[in-house]
Amino acid sequence: MSKTLLITGIGGLTPRSIARIIKEKHSDYKIIGCDIDKKAIGFFMKSANGDKLVDEYYICPRCTSTEYFPWIEKLIAQKGVDYAFVQPEAEIVEWGAYYEKNGKYPCTVFMGSKLLSESLRDKSVMAELLKGTDFIPKTIKVTQEKPRFEDVEREIGFPCWIRATEGTGGLGSLRLDDISSYKSWLFINSKIPEFTISEFLTGRHLANQMLYYKGEYVKGAALECVEYVMANTAPSHVTGNTHFGRFLNENRINEFCNRCVRYLEEQLNVSAHGILSFDLKEDKNGELKVTEVNIRHMAYTGVMAQVGFDLIEDTIKIMEDGNCDRVTRDQYHHYEKPYIFLRDVDVEPIILNSEEIFENPNVILNE
Repeated sequence: MSKTLLITGIGGLTPRSIARIIKEKHSDYKIIGCDIDKKAIGFFMKSANGDKLVDEYYICPRCTSTEYFPWIEKLIAQKGVDYAFVQPEAEIVEWGAYYEKNGKYPCTVFMGSKLLSESLRDKSVMAELLKGTDFIPKTIKVTQEKPRFEDVEREIGFPCWIRATEGTGGLGSLRLDDISSYKSWLFINSKIPEFTISEFLTGRHLANQMLYYKGEYVKGAALECVEYVMANTAPSHVTGNTHFGRFLNENRINEFCNRCVRYLEEQLNVSAHGILSFDLKEDKNGELKVTEVNIRHMAYTGVMAQVGFDLIEDTIKIMEDGNCDRVTRDQYHHYEKPYIFLRDVDVEPIILNSEEIFENPNVILNE
């Protein structure tokens, strides 16, 4: 049966990926996209079959403005929106606040509580919740007004890693090697009010996407971010887009992330519900450490769907049914092949069966 879906923040990479997968699997669904930017690329893109990525698009108010929810309510009523994928984290928090105030969402969604969302969105709050555990590297919060130079040197030491407390894509991220580089970075990023500083981790960059339903850990799958798109344009050489990634069948990643979620549930007295996406790094000993937990589908959700781990379709099932009965339990998902993926700025991601293809290129021989 045809449905009408709203996808917010459609200018972003992840919302566009979600729209593309839905278009492929539910060609009869009507997709409405909204964004605060009139130049949002998702407004004008096409899907794989040549159709428009979204059937209708609208410029919306900022989610923190008083006009936002009256606008959302009017859109949902006039367009008969059945379900929504709310992707920007700021909007997720505001939708959580709306639920607490009204006892319902503007329309059917699948997301966690405001408390859990707020606590994970702000990396300094998350670091405080996990302080003293083996889940995170040593971390402190600093601000432009209170840079805590002595604490950074004494508690964290150099080299260390700095990044903004909010935002994704490595916002404000850099390896700091001494106090002078720290002072310079604060000056260069003077418009970013808060940072977290943590011990520098030298191991693999990993990601894990998980689905929880009313406290039940339903499924999860992992991958490795090996190389980054336009890495040389960022001082940290880490950007929001992975150029080359490996899909991983390592149960310990799922187990570690689930233990972390259980600890957070206990600390906050809430049940995990919705999609949680982990960014992790290994330390010099190969031990996992959480660097970030996103409260939504992550940028890889589309490529994961293409290799058999489709949380987009699972989210639709949950919203359609009002329960999780049709979602396959798969806490330690193993991919059928050693898949890898390649991504770049202006092209769709490419999935390959294995890295062996790199070992057997066509070669032109000089006679």
